[in-house]
Formats: sequence, structure tokens, C-alpha cells
Amino acid sequence: MSDSGKVYLKRFSRSERAVHWIHAAAFFVLLGSGLVLYLPSLGAVGDRPLVKDIHLYTAIAWALALLAVWVFGDRQGLRRTARDFNAFDADDRLWLRRYPVKQGRFNAGQKLNAAVTAAFAVLFAVSGILLWAGERDTSFRFAGTIVLHDGLMWISLVLLVGHLHLSLVYPRTRHSLRGIVRGDVEAGWAMQHHPKWVKEVFAESQAASTPDVEG
Repeated sequence: MSDSGKVYLKRFSRSERAVHWIHAAAFFVLLGSGLVLYLPSLGAVGDRPLVKDIHLYTAIAWALALLAVWVFGDRQGLRRTARDFNAFDADDRLWLRRYPVKQGRFNAGQKLNAAVTAAFAVLFAVSGILLWAGERDTSFRFAGTIVLHDGLMWISLVLLVGHLHLSLVYPRTRHSLRGIVRGDVEAGWAMQHHPKWVKEVFAESQAASTPDVEG
């Protein structure tokens, strides 16, 4: 579509954006409540049992919300996005070595970020469930569970700072924020950063507009 003479390409569907913002909103609440529980200096911020409840029920709401998007949303689009993230080719390896190669819908850094985010989500959930169960049954208490959960929190905080810098501050990449907010990005920007994806989009568009001719 066009806006002020510029051409925009659809980058994310509503379901894809919903997954991102559900994860982001839950992460900020979980991170904030986790820091309050972890740092003694923040103990006066709120009642500890209440903060623990907020932490727990936010995690449950996060899981249920993601499940709802999968059940009621665009599953085909979500599967395609997952395939795009998992498609790691020779150009991605060259990109990580800082070679100026063309990238697809997601560059190698974004693919690694998605993999780390997914892995951390699973580890957070598993360690969190064990911590919750361990408070009720000592047989679920394992050495290192709290260390893992807290360690993930600090690493995630560092990754979050980098993510926010790239999406809000860094001039070359901050236009990508439009994609996850409005669903589309400027074609010129996309051609500069994701040329292989742009060619795929136009090829699919051309194929869809070409009528089938039966002999």
C-alpha cells in the first residue's frame, strides 16, 4: 500500500503482532515483579506475597494468551514465520561474520534473537514451575533452580536493552518498529535490509495476480 507517495509492504499479520506484544507486556511485568522479589532494596515497593501473586498470575496469563492466539489466530501465518526464523542458510552465516550479504525476511541476528527468546521462555517456565512446586512439595526442590531463574532474568535484561536500542534509537533499524506496530514497512527500507524477502513478496504477488491458463 502507499502512504504519502511511499510504498509499504505487509510484514506482520495481526496474529504475529499479538504474539510479540503479549510476550513484551508479560515480560515487563514479570521482569519488574521479579526484580522486586530479587533485590532487597526494592522490598518496600510492595507487599511481597502480592508481588509473588502478580508474578505467578502474569506468567499464567502469558501462556494462556499465547495459546489463544494460536487457537483463534492465523496459524498458517504463524507457522510460516516459525519456518522463516528457522531457515538458517549460508548467507546468514556470512552475515554473522559481517559480510555484506543479502538477507531474507529476517536477518541472522533476528533469527538468533528469536531462538534465544524461545529457549529462555521455556527455561523460565520450567524453572518457575519448579520453584512454585518446590514451595509446596520439597521433592520438587532442585539445586540451581533459583540460580537458573535469576540468571535468566539478568541476561534477559541485558538483551532487552539491546533490543530497545535497535528498535527505538539506532537509525538504521528503528523503522522496523513500524512493522510490529502497524504491520507494514517502507519498501525502500525493506529492500535495503531484507532484499531477498522483498523479491519473494513481489514474486508471490505476481504469481497471485497471474491467471491460470489451462491448455
